[in-house]
Parts: sequence; structure tokens; C-alpha cells
Amino acid sequence: MKEGSLALALSGLSFMMAVIWGGPLLRVLRHFKIGKLIRVEEPGAHMVKMGTPTMGGAMIIVPVALLTVLLNAASLLGLNVLGRSVMLPLLVMGGFGLLGALDDWEGIRGPRRGSGMRIRTKFGLQILLALGAALALRYVLDVPNMYWFSYQGEIDLGFWYIPIATFVIVGACNAINFTDGLDGLAGMISATCFAAYGVIAILQGQVFLARFCFTLVGAIFGFLWFNVHPAQLFMGDLGALALGATLGVVALMSGQWLLLPLIAVIPVSEALSDVIQIVYFRLTKGKRFFKMAPLHLHFELMGWSEMQIVQRFWLVGLLGAMLGVALAVV
Repeated sequence: MKEGSLALALSGLSFMMAVIWGGPLLRVLRHFKIGKLIRVEEPGAHMVKMGTPTMGGAMIIVPVALLTVLLNAASLLGLNVLGRSVMLPLLVMGGFGLLGALDDWEGIRGPRRGSGMRIRTKFGLQILLALGAALALRYVLDVPNMYWFSYQGEIDLGFWYIPIATFVIVGACNAINFTDGLDGLAGMISATCFAAYGVIAILQGQVFLARFCFTLVGAIFGFLWFNVHPAQLFMGDLGALALGATLGVVALMSGQWLLLPLIAVIPVSEALSDVIQIVYFRLTKGKRFFKMAPLHLHFELMGWSEMQIVQRFWLVGLLGAMLGVALAVV
């Protein structure tokens, strides 16, 4: 119980830090006119979001980084508060956050204004960062390769762990990015996913990982203070790529990454809808499977309001997270 109490306390602290520094960050972004550009093919209702400050993912990353570094420094003084193992997900968050920031800046002020970084370039850098994280997970932290529901003990994947872990990180990174399209959606879903893996970590005895997860949950809640409808701020690729990649690493550290498609059922569905749309479009020479992809845009064109989509998607995501935690303890 003591471990859970400290994790929740860190969540509350990171929430307050995010909310306190969120106001000044918002003013800075507005001053320098770092605002979102809306694609012309998006539903017309999205045009009112044009110019809303973006790159708000920094509001999440900074409190988490400060708390994690400070608590690791405390461990050097003999206070066993946070283990050094959580420095890997923190580094992954920073690396993918930097990549996302470059992509955001390229799309706002760069030569590819409105488009962002070239897809091949961004995807290639994602693979390199994810590969580095996979190697660290395997050979530095020596995390459990995989757990299979009721099977007793760890399943060793051998060499295959590296490409699988790389795929999980890149896949989670882009899945959260696809989900980030409506006010509050990506934040609510990612917070739910981290909370689920935080509970799994507590049940596994991975106290430090649990504390890191709940620190993230609090910071995301702080961001949502400014991101709920009508949003004053968007997380941008800076936040979406960082959160997605970190979620992938956390899932891998728990060994329960097979549950990620269930715990993160909404981001996975969003990503799959985009893949299905592209494949179907090419196979049928121009026909569309969905009205628009990713999935939340399809429901928006069906007449669902933005709030309906966000709340219903979150309810499905919450149910998936609960089932995932239940399966983790079977």
C-alpha cells in the first residue's frame, strides 16, 4: 500500500507542476504564434481550431523529467525513492519528444509548412530511436521478454525480442499520434493506458516503474486542464510521439506488451483504420472503406459531436484497460 500511496502522491505533484507552468507556456506559444495548421481535407468544424497553440506536449514532459531526475538524485543519497531503470523511458520520451518538436516546427515555420517532416525521414528516425531503446531493454535492463497470460514464468524470445520491441515502440508511437485529433482524446486515452500499466507494475512489484507511470498520469491530467474542449492548447507531435513511444517502452518493461492492443484499444483501432483505408483505397482503385481516416474522423462525419466521440472512445478505452489489467493477473 505504501508503494501505491507514493505513486499517487507523485501523480498529484506532477499534476500541480503541469498546471502551474502551463499558463506561462501557453502565453509564450501564443506570443511566438506557434499555432496548429488545419489540413483542408479535415471536417469543416476543425477550421475553428486553426492557430490554436501547439507543441503543448512540453507541459507533460518537463514535470515528468524534473521529478524523475530529482528522485533519481535522491537515490544517490540513500533514499530509495525511484530506480535508475526509469531513466530509459525518460530518455525515450525526450528523444521522441525532440523528434516530434522538429516535426511540429517544420510544419509551422519550416519549408514544408503545413506538412511537417517527410514521412520517410520521420519514420526512419523513429526506427533508429526505437532500436536503441530495444537494445537497452534487452542488454542493459534485461527486462522480462514476454508473459503469456496463465503461463507460469517468462517466455524468452531470444534474438526476436529486438525487432519485436522495435515494432512495439514505433507502433505505439504512431498509434497515439493518430489518436491526437480531437480535444482531450489522446490525453485521456494515454493517461488511462499509463494508469493501467502502473497498476500492473505495482502488482508485479516493479515499484519504480509504477511511480513513473503515475507521475506521467498526473502530468497528462495537468495538460488536459488546458486541452479539454474547447482546447486552449494541443500537444502536437512533440507530445503524441513522446507519449506513444514511452507507452511502448513501459509495456515492454512490464513484459505484458501482448496486452497493449487491448489496453490501448482506441489508439490501435485508430492506426488500423488508417492502414485499412489506404489498402482498401489501392485495391479498389479509389473507393474508401471509411468516410475518413483515422477512425474518429469517420464518426465525426457520421454526425457524432466531438464530445460524444471523445467520451465514448474513452469509455471503450477504459473498459479495454480494465480487461487488460484483469488478464495480467490471471
